[in-house]
Amino acid sequence: MEATPFLKKLHHAASLTPSDIELPRLRSGDRRIGHLIPGIPPDSHSAVLIGFPGDEGVRRNGGRPGAALAPAAIRRALHRLTPPAEDSRFTKLLGHLLDAGDLEMSGDVAQDQDRLGAVVGEILREGAVAIVLGGGNEVSYGHFLGYTRAGLNVEIVNLDAHPDVRPVEDQGPHSGSSFRLALEHPSHRLQRYTVAGLLPWSAPPEHVRYIREKKGCIVWKDDLTTPELHKLYRAGQGPIMACFDMDAVDSSEAPGVSAPATGGLRSEVWLKAALEAGASPRVHSMDLTEVNPLLDADGRTARLAALTVWHFLEGMAKRK
Repeated sequence: MEATPFLKKLHHAASLTPSDIELPRLRSGDRRIGHLIPGIPPDSHSAVLIGFPGDEGVRRNGGRPGAALAPAAIRRALHRLTPPAEDSRFTKLLGHLLDAGDLEMSGDVAQDQDRLGAVVGEILREGAVAIVLGGGNEVSYGHFLGYTRAGLNVEIVNLDAHPDVRPVEDQGPHSGSSFRLALEHPSHRLQRYTVAGLLPWSAPPEHVRYIREKKGCIVWKDDLTTPELHKLYRAGQGPIMACFDMDAVDSSEAPGVSAPATGGLRSEVWLKAALEAGASPRVHSMDLTEVNPLLDADGRTARLAALTVWHFLEGMAKRK
């Protein structure tokens, strides 16, 4: 792929490596998404895909490593999907989607988060929508740093079984600390933290109190109705950073994650949330985290992750 001026800016912000994913075989009259992403520079209504192939933060947090392999697995599954047959807007959007490749990982969580922030900041300044494929949930703090780089206040809406506001201890930042770090960032760019899909048996009382003390919002899994989903991404003003932690989905449908959730969300609720987020003009970026291909029976979780991106893009295509 020829390096466009915008892609050069992203490479200048942090080292990126091309996503080396073999495209599905092109059959006559059977174009897949992988055939429709040309890698051209984005305009103000475009999206930029970037991978964060790291899971050192998961190791530090006592989770099951393997999420470093997720960006490649999600891309492979996404490339095999087709655009909707009766919505040309989706195909048009794909023509303006740039896959910028993967962040070159150093293994130093804080350094990798900062470098991701530099790339996301460039995407936001360009006026494009950032789509970040993790990786462990340490991705989300690096994602948030993009807003501090771009000088933007932001609200975070996180679909998650867990609060992920654990303190940072001697080990440094990890996959469970992203939103505490964002809430305590000296820039005060985070205006509100909402965690939705939370499981009562996976949310320590101390963490729930901490979120409420910070004027955050909690939506328990059983309260995540269709009207509530719509409100999550529409009510209020200003940019939203949408986070999708795959461990929010019930383990029967998403077995390949760092910390599986028994009694989690059904996939139809999860995908509806992705569609709502994509359709909302308030959502300036999204991340997708905690897919673990090493533990993914039949690639089910990676396919659901790819469908999450598909639904987000479908929502984006409907923006006015």
